[in-house]
Amino acid sequence: MKSINSKGIKAAITAVSGYVPSEILSNSDLEKMVDTNDEWIVSRTGIKERRIARNPLEPTSFLAIQAANQLLQKKNIDPLTIDLVLVATVTPDMGVAATAAYVATQIGAHNAFGFDLQAACSGFLYGMSTASMYIESGRYKKVLLIGADKMSSIVDYTDRTTCIIFGDGAGAVLFEPSENDFGFENSYLRSDGSGRDSLNIKAGGSLHPFDENTFTEGSHNIMQDGQTVFKNAVKNMADASEKVMLQNKLSGDDIAFLLPHQANKRIIDATARRMNLSEDRVLMNIEKYGNTTSATLPLLLSDYESKFSKGDKLIFAAFGGGFTWGAVYLTWNYNN
Repeated sequence: MKSINSKGIKAAITAVSGYVPSEILSNSDLEKMVDTNDEWIVSRTGIKERRIARNPLEPTSFLAIQAANQLLQKKNIDPLTIDLVLVATVTPDMGVAATAAYVATQIGAHNAFGFDLQAACSGFLYGMSTASMYIESGRYKKVLLIGADKMSSIVDYTDRTTCIIFGDGAGAVLFEPSENDFGFENSYLRSDGSGRDSLNIKAGGSLHPFDENTFTEGSHNIMQDGQTVFKNAVKNMADASEKVMLQNKLSGDDIAFLLPHQANKRIIDATARRMNLSEDRVLMNIEKYGNTTSATLPLLLSDYESKFSKGDKLIFAAFGGGFTWGAVYLTWNYNN
């Protein structure tokens, strides 16, 4: 999707923030819980530790609210000026009641409407496109996009194939009309529903409602076919990044930074090679946080905000369950 509209409005990111819980779950901690070790985890994923919100009174909305409030305070933004709150998540506080609506109320965004967006690890990427379209419509001036997941709430910590990967966290960005020529430029978004059996939570939906058997089987936790997911992630993240570059006549030399979904360092490295990018232009924090699902991209923005300069060409790429994947091309809007 090319970012063009009849009103000539371009959407831009004007503020970012991130939040992770204080408790660290290290690889050495996991060695005491399941049959694994630090060398095995690091060599296959690049993860050294992840953050965990153990307090049951700190659900996904808590993480999202912390990130949102930090952004509002950092930029001295009146929450009453927020028009829309989007929360990308696979771990909503509860069914039916949107986490975004609750977050909006709790941060004082009483003039905003809110809804959740569920596209697994691609959720924030899809959210960037969605937020941009609301701004480009000319009807909305401030859209708060939050990626937040409490993955520890759906991980089986006796399953070494998944418990080593995921962590908890949240990140937020503010989209506003650009005051210059920089902002959201283009996106290439895709999905393939035939992949849903390879990465999912089986129980809890209308196909497999919760019952005694689902809990006995552990099908209320996340599961994945690691080899299938890895193969598809490597191919599709790289393909999407390459396509969005071709659509915009960009070469590797044009790209300031790649911001890839933080699922696995080997997937990130493969994507960077396809884009012909040197290691110093590929942003990673997977070693500190693991895979925080919808929060990985905004946490990258928050951690590396000081590295960006106005006009920098950034490529965002992600792959998630469903399957969902894509890439976004954005030019950075401000200097730090």
